[in-house]
Amino acid sequence: MLNLKPLCPAVVDVAAPLVVGKSPAGIRTIGEMRAVTITGERMNATLAGAAAADWILVNGKVGNIDVRMTVRTDDGALIYISYTGKLDLARPGGPVATVAPTFETGDERYAWLNDIQAIGRATLAVGEGGAARLDYEFYEVL
Repeated sequence: MLNLKPLCPAVVDVAAPLVVGKSPAGIRTIGEMRAVTITGERMNATLAGAAAADWILVNGKVGNIDVRMTVRTDDGALIYISYTGKLDLARPGGPVATVAPTFETGDERYAWLNDIQAIGRATLAVGEGGAARLDYEFYEVL
């Protein structure tokens, strides 16, 4: 049985994608993150810097997610977050992302993040011009 402990919800706002185009592997698009807000009992953070994006590769009705970002906690710690996963574009009710984030930090207050594996699920809402919002729920795998 998989045991999960709630980690944090997160809201990710993504700019209209840069479409690299179709290659033999699929259609590569880059979704630059405009804002990230993480709120929870164990961590509160927002996007730090501008180097944050999803280098997604879409092939058919599935997108292969590849995200990297850095966030700054409300008490000043920097945390690097990376995750891969799948975006189900054909799911009834709208696209859903399922991901497996890992974390890196040198801040002792959040050192526990270096040792955990998390999973997450998000709904995706696409707005005008292709900008998107993802509403995540992240969990620590125990």
